[in-house]
Amino acid sequence: QVQLVESGGGLVQPGGSLRLSCAASGSIASIGPMGWFRQAPEKERELVAIMPSYGSTNIADSVKGRFTISRDNAKNTVYLQMNSLKPEDTAVYYCYAVLRTAYNADTSPYWGQGTQVTVSS
Repeated sequence: QVQLVESGGGLVQPGGSLRLSCAASGSIASIGPMGWFRQAPEKERELVAIMPSYGSTNIADSVKGRFTISRDNAKNTVYLQMNSLKPEDTAVYYCYAVLRTAYNADTSPYWGQGTQVTVSS
């Protein structure tokens, strides 16, 4: 059983900051890319940022320069530092990871349960 558990969402004023965390746990053999997607009401889920095990990241243009993704491979954890938040950043943020379990040689995508981020004055 593999779980991705997110934390750090909440309500923040425009211009404020939040830091999201997502920890993967369970019978994990290896983890590939980890990252974040978001979904606003009545909109499709979109990529925010994704990071391979090692190497450069992919960050959406809409958040570039404001959001930073990082990960701690020893802790199977990915972070999203969000600065200069805007009302249009309001969404449910989902953690995403591609990983291989101890019981399956194939890799599979996994999702967290989502954490609400609301940017409002």
